[in-house]
Amino acid sequence: GAAMVARALWALLAALRAGWCLLPQSGYLHPDEFFQAPEVMAGDILNLQVYYPWEFLSSSPCRTVVFPLMTSGVTYWVIKSLQQLDICSSCINSYTLLVSPRLLFTIFSFILDYSVYRLAPFWGADPWKALVLLAGSYVTLVFYTRTFTNTLEGLLFALLMVLVSSRKSSGSSAEPTSSSLIGVVTTAGFFNRPTFLAFALVPLLYWAGLIVDSQKSIKTLINHFLKLILCACFTAIVFITADTFYFTSVSLDNLYSTNKSSLIDVITQLHDKMVVTPFNFLSYNLNPHNLALHGSHPRVTHFTVNGVMLFGILHILAIGAGFQMLKKYVHQLMLVRWCYRGLPGLLVHSEGSPTLLLFYFVPLGFLSLFSHQEPRFLIPLILPLVLFSASLNRAVKWKLLIVLFNLLGALLFGCLHQGGLIPCLFHLEQLIHSPAPSSHPRHYTLLFAHTYMPPRSLLNIQKTDMHVEVIDMAGAGEETLCQTVEQRASNFTCSDCHIFIIIPGTVRATITKCGVSFKNETLIFPHLSMEDPPEIPVLSSGNWRSQLGLYILELNR
Repeated sequence: GAAMVARALWALLAALRAGWCLLPQSGYLHPDEFFQAPEVMAGDILNLQVYYPWEFLSSSPCRTVVFPLMTSGVTYWVIKSLQQLDICSSCINSYTLLVSPRLLFTIFSFILDYSVYRLAPFWGADPWKALVLLAGSYVTLVFYTRTFTNTLEGLLFALLMVLVSSRKSSGSSAEPTSSSLIGVVTTAGFFNRPTFLAFALVPLLYWAGLIVDSQKSIKTLINHFLKLILCACFTAIVFITADTFYFTSVSLDNLYSTNKSSLIDVITQLHDKMVVTPFNFLSYNLNPHNLALHGSHPRVTHFTVNGVMLFGILHILAIGAGFQMLKKYVHQLMLVRWCYRGLPGLLVHSEGSPTLLLFYFVPLGFLSLFSHQEPRFLIPLILPLVLFSASLNRAVKWKLLIVLFNLLGALLFGCLHQGGLIPCLFHLEQLIHSPAPSSHPRHYTLLFAHTYMPPRSLLNIQKTDMHVEVIDMAGAGEETLCQTVEQRASNFTCSDCHIFIIIPGTVRATITKCGVSFKNETLIFPHLSMEDPPEIPVLSSGNWRSQLGLYILELNR
C-alpha cells in the first residue's frame, strides 16, 4: 500500500513538473538562464534582436556552443521549420520562445528520476520514497526545468553516478563496458562547466577503486583506463572543433578555397585558430579580480547559506551525519583501511553510506574554494543528498517540514522572484506586434530599471527591424534614471513614438520625482525584487499589491 501511494505521489509531482513548465513559470531565477543559451540561439537561428553576453563573443569565448545548439538551438530550429512549412503560421512568439527550450530541459530532468530509481537499491534506499523526495523538491520543480548550464551539469553528474555504480548481476564487480561512456560524460561535463571536475572526482575515484579491486589482470586494467582516455580525447576534439568553427567563423569552403589548401594546411589553420573554451573559462575565473566583479562571498556561504536555501533540513541532516561519521570513522578510515586494504577501502558501500556523503561534501568543499558562490552552483548535489536522505528513512520524521519548505521555495522562486518581468515581456511583445492604426511605423523605447536583465529575444523582434529600442538601466540611481527619462521625454522625434518605463513598485516613487507624467500604467502582479525589497510596514498596509508588482508606465508627450 505504501509503495502504491509513493508511486501515485511521484506521478502527480512529475505531472506538476511538466504542467508548470507549460503554464509557464513566471519566476526569473538568474539572467544566466536566458543568456547562456536561449538568447544566443534566438539570435543565431531565428535572427532575432538579442543581447550577446561577453562569454559568447569571439574576442572572449568562455562557453561551449555545443550544448546551447543541442538544446535551445534544436527547439528553435523546430519551431522555425514548423513556421516555414506553414504548419503553424505564428509558431515563433514570446510563449514558444520561452517554453520550448524549458520543455526540453524538463524532459531531460527525468534523467534524474531514472538515476534515482537505478541507484536507490544500490545505496540501500527505497526507490519510490527516494523518487518522491526528489520530485517534491522545489530544486527539481524550478531549477531543473530552467535552461541553466548548472542543470546540464546535474544531469551529467547523475549519469556519471549511474555509470560508476553499475555492477554485474552478481554484484561483485563494476561493469567493464562503462569505461568509454565515463570518458565521454566526464569530458562533456568539463566543457559544459569546468567545475564538473569537482563533481566527477569522487565518482571517478570510486570507479577506479572498484576496477582495481575486481580485475586480476594488469592488461585488462590498462584496457579500461585506455578506453576512458581515448573516448575523453575524442569527445574533447568534437567540442574544440565545434567551438572553433563557431567562434572564428571558419568554414571548410573558405579553408579549401584559399590557394587550394591541402588537408595539412587546413589542419594547420584550424590549429592556429583553435578555441578551447574551458581553459578560457578557468583563466577568467581563477583571477580573483574577475570573480569580484560578479560578487564576492565568504568561503562558508555554500555550507551555511546556499545548502540550506536549496535543500533545507536535508542539508542540515547531512552535515550532522557527516560530523558523526567523521568522528566515528576517522581513525579506521585514515589508518586501518588506508594501510591494509588500499584506496578502495576509503570508498566502500557500507550501511552508514559514507561514500554518499563524500559524493556530496567533496564537490561542496571544492566549490567553496572560490569566492563567488551562488545557490545554483550546488543543484547537481540533489542526487547524492536524496539517496542519502532516503536510506535508513532519515527524512521520514521531517516530512511535514520538508513539504512546507518546498512549498515556500516553489512559491518564492517559481512565482514571486522577479516574477513580473516575463509576463511584462509577453505583454510588450503583443503590444509591439499589434496592427498599426496608420501607415506610419510606430517606434517603441522600452526602458527597464531595477529589474534583472530583460531577455530581448522574448520581444520577438527581427534584427532588421529598427523600430524598437531596449535600454537596460539595471540598478541605476535616482539622478541617472531621472536624467535618462527626462532626456527621452523631451526628444519625441515622431508622431507615433511610445516610451515605456518598466520599474518595480518598490521604486515607483522615484519616477514621480522626475517631473514627467504618464498617460497609461499597467501593474503586473506578483513581482518580488530582492535587490529592492518591499518594507514590511508598507506590505501590512493597503498598498501591498503595488509593492509586490511591476509597473509598465507609458510616458505622456
